Amino acid sequence: MEVFRTPDERFSDLPGYDFAPNYVEVDGLRLHYLDEGEGDPIVCFHGEPTWSYLYRKMIPPLVEGGHRVIAPDYAGFGRSDKPTDREWYTYDRHVEHMTRLLDQVDVRDSTVVVQDWGGPIGLRWAVENSDRVQRLVIMNTGLFAGQPFGVRNRPLRRRFVTHQ
Repeated sequence: MEVFRTPDERFSDLPGYDFAPNYVEVDGLRLHYLDEGEGDPIVCFHGEPTWSYLYRKMIPPLVEGGHRVIAPDYAGFGRSDKPTDREWYTYDRHVEHMTRLLDQVDVRDSTVVVQDWGGPIGLRWAVENSDRVQRLVIMNTGLFAGQPFGVRNRPLRRRFVTHQ
């Protein structure tokens, strides 16, 4: 599989984003995540086309409040590796990679924060790992509940959920 890795220097001097990078390997891909603070974990699932940078202003106050904040970048986003084959990207694969990443960092008793496409990914993770979740914070997202999608984003959503 051909993979693109954004050079680390591209992430230098980003305003408000001076967090230390962390990585795990899943299926030969380097996946990035932020892991800041100590205490009850808060896991922040980003949307499309964002990455953990989305949560840069939320992380410091949450850490100051006594929490551990984990904000992963999905494969293809932010500091994570980016497979170049578009067919590689599937909803199931994103959920599986996030599951394996969060298993490796041993997330338990967490608050799950979801936004945009982070909703379908993070909420599925929360349901499938309910023994690791205490609370949900759901923002600006939707559920894949078998209902027709809105006309505006139908082609993108169809591709997202139909590729296995």
